[in-house]
Amino acid sequence: MKWKKIGDILIVDSKFDEGISDNLESIADSKFDEGISDNLESIAARHNVKSIIKIDQIEGQKREPTISLLYGNETETIHKENGCLFNLDLSKVMWAKGNNNERLRIAKLVGKGETVVDMFAGIGYFSIPIGVHSQAKQIYSIEINPNSYHFLKNNIELNKINEKAEYDRMVPILGDCAVEAPKYSADRVLMGYVKTTHHFLRPAMECVKDGGIIHYHETVPDKLIETRPYERVKQAAFECGEREVEVLNIQKIKRYAPGVEHIVLDARIK
Repeated sequence: MKWKKIGDILIVDSKFDEGISDNLESIADSKFDEGISDNLESIAARHNVKSIIKIDQIEGQKREPTISLLYGNETETIHKENGCLFNLDLSKVMWAKGNNNERLRIAKLVGKGETVVDMFAGIGYFSIPIGVHSQAKQIYSIEINPNSYHFLKNNIELNKINEKAEYDRMVPILGDCAVEAPKYSADRVLMGYVKTTHHFLRPAMECVKDGGIIHYHETVPDKLIETRPYERVKQAAFECGEREVEVLNIQKIKRYAPGVEHIVLDARIK
């Protein structure tokens, strides 16, 4: 099974069997020795963590986790990734594992002086790297979950994004992105959400400038990767003023389920 160290907390998935050491296959640099039965305390010591958490499921539009606290009693931590700091409480908000390369890729694509709208900001998964690594002029980060919004604000301060800019360069917004996004005019719109992302394409179209770029995420069967995401974006663009879509890139992020891939479509909207 897979594990991930987030700050000083170890996250294991639902396949974890307490006391069986060799079921933790490495996604990093180490592997537990076969035949050795480690208790949770020794596992925690080996990984230098204060708590071990099992993620049971992530539910709803607000992406709220249900967890089991296997060891320790703390669920809040500070995680460092791609030179950015993320404060979060793993009992209240999800950590989007496996997307770290995509988060940095987007940050490097953002041009100097751009206005960026992050429609599903969470704790700042995409917004914070953009604030740290790009020269974007303005970043609007929209999040519907009050818990995630709380940590989003913390992370803006933790990374000193507005402090360094000496103005409110990154603006956290608590609300429904379908309502909030059309209030702004963006050079780049991030849609870093899956399952029902296509339901939010219309507000994204109402937000993006002529010639602007939408990064549209979708979970899609392998055989439809080259067609369905584009058709959905194309249809939304047509319905919003008969706009045109230029596909710039289709990026595979990770395997979501057997035969299903999490992808992102980069599209210029004209």
